[in-house]
Amino acid sequence: MRKHTLISTAIVSTSLLLLSACGGGAEAESTETSAPVADSVEVTDAWVKAADDGMSAAFGSIENTGSTDATVVSAESQASTALELHETVENESGEMVMREKENGFTITAGQSLALEPGGNHIMLMDLTDPIKAGDEVEFTLTFSDDSTLEFSAPVKDYEGANENYESGDDEAGEHEGHDMEDMDHSGGSK
Repeated sequence: MRKHTLISTAIVSTSLLLLSACGGGAEAESTETSAPVADSVEVTDAWVKAADDGMSAAFGSIENTGSTDATVVSAESQASTALELHETVENESGEMVMREKENGFTITAGQSLALEPGGNHIMLMDLTDPIKAGDEVEFTLTFSDDSTLEFSAPVKDYEGANENYESGDDEAGEHEGHDMEDMDHSGGSK
């Protein structure tokens, strides 16, 4: 009888080990981390407005080919000491004004976000050197999951209308000591 009990115990123990091994695989799959958001994002048709000093802006299209929304929370470039993600909106007076985009740019899964004059754009403030037509400017975008995407954009000459910068304490048309009258954000020709 004792031999039969030992065999039964061995069979039950082996069965439990096999069942826990099968369950462990399912648990391991559920704890895997998802791919970085930046892996499913691409910047296309990027370009930067030529400027001798002060400010400039970067434009293009940000495409999210992933299955989850992607949120750009910041941008960096050696061409500028300060960058902001901007939107252009109409103020109470009916003027088009630029302001920092709260919570960054969210690109819906499977969609694109246009960065264009008169709309969303990346604002380069305090340029470190003049950026001339034909130059290339390197950028790094950081997403809400801390993943990053690097891209480069050619510099182009660009003419058009101006918007003002909306700011609580700054005078209209100025942003942290920089005159916005030189910044061109209209939808005119490139």
